[in-house]
Amino acid sequence: MALDKPYKDIPGTIIFDAEQSRKGYWLNQFCMSLMKAENRARFKADERAYLDEWPMTEEQKQAVLARDLNWCMRTGGNIYFLAKIGATDGLSFQQMAGSMTGMTEQEYRDMMIKGGRSPEGNRYLGEDGDAQPQHQPQGAAGNNKGA
Repeated sequence: MALDKPYKDIPGTIIFDAEQSRKGYWLNQFCMSLMKAENRARFKADERAYLDEWPMTEEQKQAVLARDLNWCMRTGGNIYFLAKIGATDGLSFQQMAGSMTGMTEQEYRDMMIKGGRSPEGNRYLGEDGDAQPQHQPQGAAGNNKGA
């Protein structure tokens, strides 16, 4: 039985919960293997062959090969493990975060220095300062907006 996940409707957000952890177990184990220099060298020498040593899904392998960290996260990757791929490629976490947002490293840095992204459109669906209707206490469906 699936658990109720009220956080599933946060736009552009993948919550790393138990389900994601199970889905991404081997992807994340692969990432952790990159902490050893000999594994990084083997991976860089023949990425596909090294990935094929891991019982990951084909989609996970394709996401790694594409270096699409958002795709990796959708398939169960945890950003803190996925950072090992970026480090293997010589990227900083800031460069990786920029790539995940469609920004250059400089654009991402400038945005963060200015306080980050606007919360507009980046909260849960239906949010306007009130709780989501399905999460309001019984009898609270009608709010007093404009009153």
